[in-house]
Amino acid sequence: MEQIKQTQNRTEKQNVFSTKNLAKIAVLTAISYVLYMFVKFPLPFFPQFLDIQFSDLPALIGGFAMGPVAGCIIIVAKCLLKMPFSSTACVGEIGDIIIGIAFVLPAALIYKKHKNKKGALIGLVVGALVGIAAAMLANWVLLIPFYVKAFGWEAIIGMVAELYPGITQQTFFSYYLFLGVAPFNLLRFIVSGGLTFLVYKHVSPILHM
Repeated sequence: MEQIKQTQNRTEKQNVFSTKNLAKIAVLTAISYVLYMFVKFPLPFFPQFLDIQFSDLPALIGGFAMGPVAGCIIIVAKCLLKMPFSSTACVGEIGDIIIGIAFVLPAALIYKKHKNKKGALIGLVVGALVGIAAAMLANWVLLIPFYVKAFGWEAIIGMVAELYPGITQQTFFSYYLFLGVAPFNLLRFIVSGGLTFLVYKHVSPILHM
């Protein structure tokens, strides 16, 4: 039994890096990159530097079709492609890699075990919860400390003071993480996950040709 599992794992790894799959990953990465760079917009009820974007959608589709490794490759590749144009010394892109993988990896792993609508739905819900936790941690440990070092607390607080009256340096993370980051990423994952749930079965035959 153990030998059979090892053989299956080796076969899956070989399949991910087959010529056909690499071509599919490249196409999905290109789509994800375009969405990441150009199709994004702020919402008035979130801080102005949080942009809604849909670049996780191709990674989810790739993860469902070709496995979690493929989905993670798409996330990493689209962020690496954007790094030369980064306005955050690549810190923002690193944060997006962490958050994207936290969302896509659990969803693809669960769907790999249960390839039906229920498995897809459970995977997307679990992925969203893990992704939200990762987003809050990344903002707390990595992103906000970087922006504070670059611009100072006064500037950062000034960007969110209109949304969260009375916010201070001491209360910043309580406001920002729970009223900004968590609901923002929940909305982002609902949109990307919902679209994946709706369109995957329609595009799956193409990806499995």
